[in-house]
Amino acid sequence: MIQILHDTNIHFMKYRRYFYIFSSLVMLATVGWLVAHGGPRYSVDFTGGTLLQVQVAHPMHADAVRKAVDEAGFHGSEIQASGTGNEFLIRLATQEEKDPFVKVQAALLKLAPDSKPELRHIEAVGPKIGAELRSKAIWAVLTSLGAILLYVGIRYEFKFALGAVIALFHDVFAALGVILFLNREVSLTVIAALLTLAGYSINDTIVVFDRIRERSKQLHKLSHEEMMNTAMNETLSRTIITSLTVFLATLALFLFGGEVINDFALCMLAGVVFGTYSSIYVASGLALDIWNWIDKQKGVTRAKAA
Repeated sequence: MIQILHDTNIHFMKYRRYFYIFSSLVMLATVGWLVAHGGPRYSVDFTGGTLLQVQVAHPMHADAVRKAVDEAGFHGSEIQASGTGNEFLIRLATQEEKDPFVKVQAALLKLAPDSKPELRHIEAVGPKIGAELRSKAIWAVLTSLGAILLYVGIRYEFKFALGAVIALFHDVFAALGVILFLNREVSLTVIAALLTLAGYSINDTIVVFDRIRERSKQLHKLSHEEMMNTAMNETLSRTIITSLTVFLATLALFLFGGEVINDFALCMLAGVVFGTYSSIYVASGLALDIWNWIDKQKGVTRAKAA
């Protein structure tokens, strides 16, 4: 394995309670936002609206099309361009009785008189369908988290499983909080990011837990805290390399990927940051506290950490 740091001796577990406080404040702030605003801002996917598939004569930039559609009166529209750039999916947060393509066509012609916009397909998404999609999206997130809980519970002891699952919920909820505080809409793209983040988060946690489990057999004479610090120092290089690589790749998507993927990248950026520290200070920290509590109930005593 590539090592960028050698022989580190950081006392990670010493600071875990400070991160408990920070994470608790993030969770409370997110819950407070949801209560104050009556829930998240949902996109057209979940609230209903009109979907237009429009083809133009020559490639156009999605941001320019979005600006033109906004000026036509359809604020908050979502624009998705095809690979060639001459076909667009335009989601409008409206269900006007009149054909909305008339206004969209006029806006595109104003933007580029030779664009020759042509309507290929139109579809109205009613509030009932939007509500159904919203329900399925929520269940998709909860089901994935539940399946991960089951997997970790089978593979690891209770103390590890509980810490891992709490850290997983923490990462997903914290990333959602960033989306909310920046006044972004919760769309299918954001749901996809949250599901991706769940997989990334638990993978990082399991790597740390595997090393802790391995070291617990070899360093059983040490205190749990000292043993876990040793294990986490040994995985520090791997954690930094993996997290930094994912962060930089996601940052490139956020800066240069365009409006369509911007929310996905933003959610992943926040999730990578929260997921990296939660593997150590939330998942492992809680596992340590539960481990110590179990030993106390059994009357087991170990050497104190230095």
